[in-house]
Amino acid sequence: MHNIPPEIEVSVQDPAWEELDNIHDLVQLAATKTLSNAILPKIAVDRKLEASVVLANDDLVQVLNREYNEKDKPTNVLTFASLDDAQGIPEEGNLHLGDVILAFQTIEREAQEQGKFPLDHVKHLVVHGALHLLGYDHQTDEQATDMETLEIRILEQLGVQNPYTEADFDL
Repeated sequence: MHNIPPEIEVSVQDPAWEELDNIHDLVQLAATKTLSNAILPKIAVDRKLEASVVLANDDLVQVLNREYNEKDKPTNVLTFASLDDAQGIPEEGNLHLGDVILAFQTIEREAQEQGKFPLDHVKHLVVHGALHLLGYDHQTDEQATDMETLEIRILEQLGVQNPYTEADFDL
């Protein structure tokens, strides 16, 4: 656990997000829990961490995904991690980790298709995005296992069941 609470700025770019109860507080809590429970890179230890979460829509995420990832389609979450450019990071003071951007329509559709509560899916994607800001990744099986294990542990603290197990509605 880290002693210095992180500062999470939440920006609502699509009014559809306001339909979800307490979305601002929920996103802040999920991001704060993640940054407080994850193993930090050396440059982030004993510093006040800052991050922003943008509650956007498919249109904005598609533009960003096309511009930065050369994928002309929306996705559920995009992250822009400051630690990816270690050259420009000051050695001391507050550390802005970067931005997590969520696409409302994709998240809503995925939750429905996967039989998940929409708010649980949002919490999962905030945790997932915040871990990316810290340098966690899932390019290899080992990285994916480490990241998913940490996600499951943090989500459990947020009252969310393991998102990597299949829901069985035919009980």
